[in-house]
Amino acid sequence: MANKITIRDLAKQAGVSVTTVSQILNGKGQRFSEQTREKVLTLKKQLNYVPDFNARNLIMRSSKTIGVLLPNIANPFFAAFVKGIQKATRQAGFMPLIFSADHEEGQERYYLQRLVERSVDGLIIASASVTTQTIDEILKPLQVPYLLFDQNDTPDGDRIEVDNDQGGYLVAKHLAKEGHQKITLLFPKNVKNIEERQHGFVRGLAEEGIDFDPASQVVYGTLTKQGGYEATDAVLATKPTAVFAANDEMAIGLYRGLAERGVKVPDDISVVGFDGIDLDRYVTPQLTTVAQPIEELGEKASALLLSRISNPQAPTQQISLPVELVVRSSTAAVK
Repeated sequence: MANKITIRDLAKQAGVSVTTVSQILNGKGQRFSEQTREKVLTLKKQLNYVPDFNARNLIMRSSKTIGVLLPNIANPFFAAFVKGIQKATRQAGFMPLIFSADHEEGQERYYLQRLVERSVDGLIIASASVTTQTIDEILKPLQVPYLLFDQNDTPDGDRIEVDNDQGGYLVAKHLAKEGHQKITLLFPKNVKNIEERQHGFVRGLAEEGIDFDPASQVVYGTLTKQGGYEATDAVLATKPTAVFAANDEMAIGLYRGLAERGVKVPDDISVVGFDGIDLDRYVTPQLTTVAQPIEELGEKASALLLSRISNPQAPTQQISLPVELVVRSSTAAVK
């Protein structure tokens, strides 16, 4: 591999000081002649000079990067979330470093530690299993700014989320309107934002005079298509007329399990998801869901973190965005 051209090499070729080159390349060379500026910029292109990232960090005291820790990058929800992050960070001149730890606490600690070692300016944590202890041990001693997204239930720090309680409430009202009274929840265990969805759901049913028994009407599974698929028999054992899945991935996985058993959606069982991923419009039947403003969540999460980076002493903030019930053809009236 050829030796990398350094700023000293560039300065030597241009016949000027390293300081002169540095100021010109950073847009602060107005006090130098146009001839000198053009010479430095021309040589930069000719020599394929690329600034040294680590040296720049030392000078600027900023890496201009943020870490993003996701629970499952394969979920289309997080693909759209990252798209929003990229849009906002690019506009601010920051680079996101994105990692998925697949809900494994050991991997999450590993990635957090590596990101801190690389001097990221801040972190967006969207993983439910990053604990208060992990934040206290890894982030707080070095005063690394961080933002918590939705699933994580640690008690402090900036946070962005959606109105999960209202989302569950909207599902209950919709299914009750269609005449459903025996509704099964397909949820994971012990996830804060999912518990809020259940709370709103039960509240909505209570307003309609419909009883709900968690012991017999909640089936547990993982937040993946495979999790929904594998829960099919347990769901059918509850004999529901409708199923409310914790996210769209679980609902789509359940679709396959029901189809393999000759159960038709929505003729036999109505199905509702939560998230509003793009795939919902391309499955058959199209999935009724509670849509989150996913890209906007990514953009606002980035903006909130960047604000924290620039003003570490500001009071912590919590932003909640609204959700919307999108009714499609996977739900119908009870026959």
